[in-house]
Amino acid sequence: MLHDIADATRRYIGLLDADQRENSIRAVTDDDLRHSWGYAPGTRPGLVLGDLRRDQRKAVHGMLAAVLSPHAYTQAATVMALEDVLDHREGGHRDRHSGDYWTILFGTPDGDEPWGWRIEGHHLSVNVVVADGRVSATPFALGANPARVSYRGRVVGQPLRLEEELARELLDRMGPTARRLAVVSDLTPHDIRSGNSPRSTPSEPVGVTPAQLDKPAGELLVDIVRFYLDRLRHELAYEEFAQIDPERLHFSWEGSLRRGEGHYYRIQGPELLIEYNNTFNEANHIHTVWRRHSSDFGDDLLAAHCDASRHLVASGVTQNG
Repeated sequence: MLHDIADATRRYIGLLDADQRENSIRAVTDDDLRHSWGYAPGTRPGLVLGDLRRDQRKAVHGMLAAVLSPHAYTQAATVMALEDVLDHREGGHRDRHSGDYWTILFGTPDGDEPWGWRIEGHHLSVNVVVADGRVSATPFALGANPARVSYRGRVVGQPLRLEEELARELLDRMGPTARRLAVVSDLTPHDIRSGNSPRSTPSEPVGVTPAQLDKPAGELLVDIVRFYLDRLRHELAYEEFAQIDPERLHFSWEGSLRRGEGHYYRIQGPELLIEYNNTFNEANHIHTVWRRHSSDFGDDLLAAHCDASRHLVASGVTQNG
């Protein structure tokens, strides 16, 4: 799996000319740049997909596919394609395009030093760091506008359908008593609360816990968490899920329970934050994010690598002295 991710990244780098490499490779130690992320439209550092050759664009997609599960890569590719749909709906006045996604590299997969990359644009941000055989891939944001496209009341396209349907199924399954605990407000926040902040500061958890649910509902809550983590390839998702304490999860819902009206939900654990918001454009514009409170952007992996390096240096000094 690590071999696949590194090979896909090397393949992309190998297709770049000297100027492109200069404009797209930064140090993994550039914390300000690595922590500067977002899911709103706008230009980014690095190389934009629309300016790349066909083989280079395919290599960028190869990097995504090396990290994401097949269903999440499908979602990501659909989200990117929706930029052209949205541009047409808006009459082209904001000049959106499916090529408006940027790639920036943090170091390269050569030697033993950490490295990573970010692929990002409107409604997509995948942040990858690799260090000492481990992979970090948060923050991970996916959104969609339009969230669904219909024909005569039947949905034709809806890339984030399960993100909504699984949460609604959980509300139905938990019953009225637990639902009163889960629904914490009739109003929705303007957007996902963590936004594009460099750090997702844990808030006081609210809502319902697995201990307050019956077994089927509790299992479904865990399955929703697993669904978000399964945006990554199986091996990566398994490692992430192993760090979750299911008994310490909280699920909360805000806004209307009626379909077609604005709603928001949040799943929070000690090191986990999942947010979903669908309030814009008459509840047809979704933002989702999966974050880890103290270890987004691979900060935990980089800190561990630095500690190990200092220990080796200190040991070498002691032995040589």
